[in-house]
Amino acid sequence: MGHQMSSNLGNDALPEYDASGNLISPFYGYMPIQWVCYIFSVLFVLATAIHFGQAIRYRAWWLLPTVVLAGIGESIGWGGRLWSSFQPLARNPYMIQIVCTIVAPTPLIGAIFITFGRLSGYLGEQYSRVGARLYSRIFVTADIVALVVQSLGGGVAATTNDPKTGRLGSNIMLGGIVFQLFSLSLFCVLVAEYLVRYFKDKPVRPPLLTNNSSESLREQFPRPPLEPSARLLIIGLFLETLVLYIRSIYRTIELADGFHGRIIETQVYFNVLDGAMVVLAMYSLIAFHPARLLKKLDRKFAGGSSIAMMHKDVSYVDSV
Repeated sequence: MGHQMSSNLGNDALPEYDASGNLISPFYGYMPIQWVCYIFSVLFVLATAIHFGQAIRYRAWWLLPTVVLAGIGESIGWGGRLWSSFQPLARNPYMIQIVCTIVAPTPLIGAIFITFGRLSGYLGEQYSRVGARLYSRIFVTADIVALVVQSLGGGVAATTNDPKTGRLGSNIMLGGIVFQLFSLSLFCVLVAEYLVRYFKDKPVRPPLLTNNSSESLREQFPRPPLEPSARLLIIGLFLETLVLYIRSIYRTIELADGFHGRIIETQVYFNVLDGAMVVLAMYSLIAFHPARLLKKLDRKFAGGSSIAMMHKDVSYVDSV
């Protein structure tokens, strides 16, 4: 009977029990709550399917290697935690979940960078220190670097039984998370400055009217107007960035505390500050879907709206 129970629970480690005699996983430091794992697994699978459908519908192929990939990673990660709730003594599901849930949100952050880069192109590049295309190039590149570093660290941690090597993998992952937090912080500073300059109409570089434009145009449109779709995009980006920033801070503190620290072995912290934060980001992207809202702005350009007039008749040069 004891052998059968050990087989059902996985046999990579000896069972451990808390003061009340309840079984805990020696890998997690607690027993993953099964119903919580079911809920998050279903939420991530559903969100991933919706995002995949929206990417196809709007032909927004850039969502596939960003939001959809993140959703797949989170679904696998929470599938690993669900597996652990059935076999808490098995090491493989634990390693699957820890690597996937650390790495998966990284491409999701990349989608935020791309979205704001395109939005700044509509609202006016003159308010930004970084060109619209450079937002994607600079910050997505940083995101890829963070993804590679975290994946490398996760691979090291997942393929060793040596505590020192495992700690090395943890430190590498921590380095990737810290770099990601730094690039996200820099992005937030630039976005905040951009929005302040936009609403106060204080460009970094002055607009120069082309030969086909008139002075009255400058007076009538001191800045591109904030269309409803652009406003919704800003709200969505704020919510998504906020929850992912909270999650990044939590992960940084968690990994710095170690694989067997108090933070990583407190289940409620992970469920709320990681799982719930990424779920909110995924569903905020559905509610304020960038492809749908950017498509509406594209239509206004094509339809000759005031935004289109500004971008057609005004060019910008770097200020000296």
